[in-house]
Amino acid sequence: MSSKLKELIRFDWAMKKMLRNKTNFDILEGFLSELLSENIKINKILESESNKETETDKYNRVDILVENSKGELVIIEVQNSKEYDYFHRILFGTSKAITEHISAGEPYAAVKKIISVTIAYFDLGQGKDYVYHGTTNFKGIHKGDILDLAPRQKELYHRENIADIFPEYYLIKVSKFSNRIKDKLDEWVFFLKNGQIRESFTAQGLPEAAEKLDEMKLSETDRKAYRKYIKGLHDLASEQHTKMADAEELIKKGKEKGKEEQTKEIGKKMKKKGMSNEDITELTGLTNEEIDDL
Repeated sequence: MSSKLKELIRFDWAMKKMLRNKTNFDILEGFLSELLSENIKINKILESESNKETETDKYNRVDILVENSKGELVIIEVQNSKEYDYFHRILFGTSKAITEHISAGEPYAAVKKIISVTIAYFDLGQGKDYVYHGTTNFKGIHKGDILDLAPRQKELYHRENIADIFPEYYLIKVSKFSNRIKDKLDEWVFFLKNGQIRESFTAQGLPEAAEKLDEMKLSETDRKAYRKYIKGLHDLASEQHTKMADAEELIKKGKEKGKEEQTKEIGKKMKKKGMSNEDITELTGLTNEEIDDL
C-alpha cells in the first residue's frame, strides 16, 4: 500500500556533512540495526587514511568509519560509479582498518572485528539479489564440517564462531532493488535508492532521517553545497556514459577493421588459387582495385 512520499537529501551527502555529528548518530544506528539485525549503538566516528577524501573520490565515493558499543569497527561506504576492481578495494579497506587499529606490541587477539558495508549504485559483480552478506568459514575438504572454535577460545575471546573474528561484508546493490517493500530493511534500501521515505515506514532510523535530512531545513550554505554535489554526480554519470560510448565505438571500429583484414586475407587465398576477380568480388565484396592490390 502506497503512502505520501517525502523527498530528502541523499544518504551519501548526509554521511559527508551531517551523520558525523553525534546528534545524528540515531540515523546511522537505525540503518545498521536493520541491516545487522541487532541493536547497534555508535560510540564514535573514527578517521583514518582509508577514508580520507581525494579529488578523484569527491563524488564517486563517500565513506565513514564508526566504532560501535561492542568495540567493532564498521565501514559504511557509498560507491557511485563502476569499478571492476571494487572487491579488491573493499578488501584493502578492511585490511587497512585492521592494521591501523592495533597498537605495536599488542597480541593478535586485539585485532578489531571489522564490518564492511557497501552501498553500490552500480551492478557490482554478477548476481540476482540486491543484498549480499559475506563471512569467512573453514570447511573440511573430506568431512565437509565447519571448523569451530575450541571452548577455551570461546571463553578467552568472547566469540562463538571463527567467522566472528574475521571481517564481515554486506553489499547493497540499490539498482537491483525493485521497490517492492517486504521488510524494514527494504524500507531503508528504498530510501537509499530513491531518496524518499514513505509516511508508513517504521524501520529504525527512518523517522529521524525524515525529520533531519529535509533539504529545506539546510542552511543556505549547505543547500548550495548539496546542489553542487548533486551536479557533480550528474557530471560524473555523464562522463562515465561518454567513456562507455567512446569505448563501444572503438570496439566497433576494431571489429570492422578486423573483418576487413580478414576479408582481404580470404581474397588473397582465392587469388593464389587462381580464381577470377569476378568470382572473388562476388564472394567477398572486394573491388577489382582491392583485389589487384592484394
